Amino acid sequence: SKHMGSCLCGSVTFEVQGDFESLYLCHCRHCQKDTGSAHAANLFSRSARLTWSTGEPLVSSFTLPGTRHSKSFCTSCGSALPSIQAEGLLVVPAGCLDTDVSTMPTAHIFTASRPGWDRAPATVPEFAGLPV
Repeated sequence: SKHMGSCLCGSVTFEVQGDFESLYLCHCRHCQKDTGSAHAANLFSRSARLTWSTGEPLVSSFTLPGTRHSKSFCTSCGSALPSIQAEGLLVVPAGCLDTDVSTMPTAHIFTASRPGWDRAPATVPEFAGLPV
């Protein structure tokens, strides 16, 4: 399969050719800091291939010293972008894709670090857009 993606400002665009083996919702503290949210949603593939279409010079990467935790991002807008990690593992933040992905979450991981506010009861209201 073929997936297209981009950063928030549109300066960086890319294509992923191939299938994703898993989609993990990671609640570790590193992913919380990366996203500013309760978890990161990352797609993983050992066989898919990443091609930068535009803006590759704007892609920067950061690895947290002493860990295997790393992320790539657009230096213009800060959006998370795909990265190729150890042993050729492609990690794609699900939110940076512009095409639909049929892969459903494989698992929530590092749930011991899940923040209390992310355990909201089903009674919390939902809105299709910004509440007025």
